[in-house]
Amino acid sequence: MTISVVGHSNPDTDSVTAAIALSALFNAQGTEAKACMQIAAADLNPESTTVLKRFGLAAPELLEDAAGKDIALVDFSDLAQGPANLDSANVVAVVDHHKIGDVTTNSPILFRAEPVGCTGTVLNKMFKDAGVAIPKDVAGGMLSAILSDTVNFKSPTCTEDDKAAVNDLKAVAGVDDTEELFMAMLKAKSAVDGVPAKDLLFRDYKDFDMKGKKVGVGQLELATLDQVADIRADLMKAMEEVKADGRHTVLLMLTDVVKEGTDLVVVSDDPALVEKAFDGKLEGNCMWIQGMMSRKKQTVPNLQKAFGC
Repeated sequence: MTISVVGHSNPDTDSVTAAIALSALFNAQGTEAKACMQIAAADLNPESTTVLKRFGLAAPELLEDAAGKDIALVDFSDLAQGPANLDSANVVAVVDHHKIGDVTTNSPILFRAEPVGCTGTVLNKMFKDAGVAIPKDVAGGMLSAILSDTVNFKSPTCTEDDKAAVNDLKAVAGVDDTEELFMAMLKAKSAVDGVPAKDLLFRDYKDFDMKGKKVGVGQLELATLDQVADIRADLMKAMEEVKADGRHTVLLMLTDVVKEGTDLVVVSDDPALVEKAFDGKLEGNCMWIQGMMSRKKQTVPNLQKAFGC
């Protein structure tokens, strides 16, 4: 049976390119695999679309239901972030850089998770370990993912392994100017004009289980907060609608890449708990948190502690 390699819901560039890269590695090793994602290609976020086009990569196939399939997970290991019926699929591999989630298996599997800034960095090591050359187009996608996930090395999640992987991959991909590549991705990622507020909220969004309470965290990386000045009311309305669908809290990280901080927008049953999590004070529904760049390392862990996870 062909292995379907899939990343998390509302896929970012790492999730998309990691699915492409791991399926390429499996196929090179003689195991039939295909790259998948949980949305149609037409719904892919602007940054990922830009990356795929730039390096000539085909978008992964749509996978909505995992029941009965052999599945490999990249960039996540939480059931809530997977396709429908993931709990009845045969999970054969996990490659990730987040905390270990709640996916379980009936037998040993390939499981590789490392505390680095991007799944692409882990995959770069896996290609090396296997003695398999990374195709030029795949290297371009992996390179882009690392630059995106580490915010061009500004994120606190960035490690020396990520920087080393970028040096490896840019040579394979034929990219001399990684700064130009990052800025092209940021331009695409931060484009908000004409995009519905709910689509912006879900552009890079994940739900988490916090002690039985559902908490959603979205993130928009921007060149300047002025880009969303005229649509804040629309974003709040979208957050309130999403919260009403059974969530305790919905947060939107408006991350200013230049100023290296986040304007955290909050809709919650317990705003004081969120204030406690980040040792700050909400002004209206927002608080500026200097230095906050990473949902994985700075936002979710603080929330988990506050919720008593």
